[in-house]
Amino acid sequence: MTKFSLALFLALVSPSSAWTPLTMKAESANVATRRDYLVKGAALATSIAIPAAANAYAVPDLKYPYEALEPIIDAPTMKIHHDKHHGTYVANINKAMEGKEQPPILDLMADALDARAIRNSGGGHYNHAFFWDEMAPPDVAAKTKPSAELEGLIKNSFGSMDKMKAEFEAASAPGAVFGSGWVWVVVNQAGDKLSVVGTPNQDNPLMKGVLAEGVAFPILGIDVWEHAYYLKYQNVRPDYVKAWWKVVNWDKVSENCAYVVKNHCGVSIREG
Repeated sequence: MTKFSLALFLALVSPSSAWTPLTMKAESANVATRRDYLVKGAALATSIAIPAAANAYAVPDLKYPYEALEPIIDAPTMKIHHDKHHGTYVANINKAMEGKEQPPILDLMADALDARAIRNSGGGHYNHAFFWDEMAPPDVAAKTKPSAELEGLIKNSFGSMDKMKAEFEAASAPGAVFGSGWVWVVVNQAGDKLSVVGTPNQDNPLMKGVLAEGVAFPILGIDVWEHAYYLKYQNVRPDYVKAWWKVVNWDKVSENCAYVVKNHCGVSIREG
């Protein structure tokens, strides 16, 4: 805290004996309480001493209530996952980037493996923000469907939607992604083929060096860290993955696909 802000704060919160009859009379006339001065003084001192970073990353609000994905994903899991886990990744990437330029998090993904904080916390921020927006309440998700473009890619790449889901579920199994990680449907760099890939921890296919075949662009992804499902599904990850299809917003996935195919780059996330 600066000398100026400390002095201002002390002046506002000094004992009542330091107040003259004149100032006490003025205080009474303005119907201001001692608590008002404490709150205002603390707020002003803090704002002077600790300016907020205008370009800091932030956890984006969910587009639906915590309980909206029930019974597929329970409200306590959503609240803890969104507020605490995602919040921690954001706090850590902001700490790592303090005093530096903070571009859109998407811009940091390609070279994330060169910096541990960006790989772990920056990846965690991107992955989770991507995850929230591809889901919708079950009744809403049921009314969405893949676009003609996405349907064509699914058919050409996997043979059918059912075969794609089967491959995705197999890739999500504990034996395929050991421990913590993510599973994705990605578009290749040419924009003409889909594939299913898994990544460990908070890595994603946008990071150079994560996939042997090179960078790919996610259009759909699931978090298979235990914190994403354990309260409801315990250690039965396959049940969580199979149920999760009921909250996938295919309109959003189709939008992601169209963007990637057209622009040959990753999808931007909401930055808060």
